[in-house]
Amino acid sequence: MATIRQGNKSILLIVDVQVGVMRGTWDAPRIIENINTAVEKARSQGVPVIWVQHSEEELAHGSPDWQLMPELHPAEGDLFIEKNYNSSFELTGLEEALSALGVTHIVLAGAATNWCIRATAYAALERGYDLTLIKDAHTTEDIELGGDARVAAAHIIADLNVVMKFISYPGRKSTIAAAGEVVFAV
Repeated sequence: MATIRQGNKSILLIVDVQVGVMRGTWDAPRIIENINTAVEKARSQGVPVIWVQHSEEELAHGSPDWQLMPELHPAEGDLFIEKNYNSSFELTGLEEALSALGVTHIVLAGAATNWCIRATAYAALERGYDLTLIKDAHTTEDIELGGDARVAAAHIIADLNVVMKFISYPGRKSTIAAAGEVVFAV
């Protein structure tokens, strides 16, 4: 069983909202607007913001596709984590950064819903953090299964929202909230 984290310190974790990741995602302009709303709300409450950027062969560190979307506005003092796997925790400094800040609650947004957001959400809960998924601030693209089979991005997003609302871990809370209604305290 994970160590249950005591306290009430939140962060806003924004995962992979990068040019190459967001290209082709469902409803990207609205999702980015909602992420900006959550960032403004976090900053107004003194909640730290952490930006995660994925690197791999097709998303090379420093390349134009690796950059955060230009509509986003990281601020001085925000933290940046680079990752190479779906989970933002795997072989990164995220857990150490959260520990240094005394974080107990992660508010999560970004892309891609079915890969890095899902993996990061489960990893957070498994490590003893409370979690709030911003239900209107994560996105992905449709998955083509071949032939006429396709899973729509909107369905993938809705699925993860339902899972995070009802999933149960002992001693932890998992919930969802709209960007404009996020509560950074648990």
